[in-house]
Amino acid sequence: MWKAKYVLFDCDGVLVDSETLTHNLLSQELGRYGLAIPAQEVGRMFVGGTMAGVMQTARQMGAELPSDWVAQFNQKLFARLAADCEIIPGVVLLLDRLDAAGIGYATCSNGPIAKMDVTLGRCGVKNRLAGRIFSAHDCAAAKPAPDVYLKAADVAGVDPADCAVIEDSATGARAGAAAGMRCFGFCAETDAENLSPHCTALFDDMDQLPGLLGL
Repeated sequence: MWKAKYVLFDCDGVLVDSETLTHNLLSQELGRYGLAIPAQEVGRMFVGGTMAGVMQTARQMGAELPSDWVAQFNQKLFARLAADCEIIPGVVLLLDRLDAAGIGYATCSNGPIAKMDVTLGRCGVKNRLAGRIFSAHDCAAAKPAPDVYLKAADVAGVDPADCAVIEDSATGARAGAAAGMRCFGFCAETDAENLSPHCTALFDDMDQLPGLLGL
């Protein structure tokens, strides 16, 4: 039976429950610039991507966003996340089990390190991930390119084939698959049909993950 030697978590929507807060604010802010998209649709369109990608797409759809829009948006978003972001249920116990089994882990996000500092700090797990927090902003390409996952595996000295990727977006799952890693799709808030083609297995509760990882 295959057993993960290293576990690479996406951050937003996997470790921290930040997606709903982000999508609600994004819907409001795009509306200010003439692009009315409901929060649920915002999530479907942009989950797993980058804010630069959101800006480019929104402009193509007619939103007249200023050149510094990403910085403006992030300032508002970080404040909201610092006040209201919560950890995904079951994550702390899962990390405890990985520690007890001697299996290392990291988090790999398309978001900037500054955002993860806010969310992981607010949720009380930043120190547990010290030195193992990776952003695609520091890589040549963002997900769905595999760069950030390959970087994390290289730093840990673990073969990609021995790594498990935990993702809640098709974009991220594609990155994990492209890295030659087994990807497990967390579908509690994500359409399972979007994740399924890129994942070894799907789950909707963190309590189910240890079994999938061979613990």
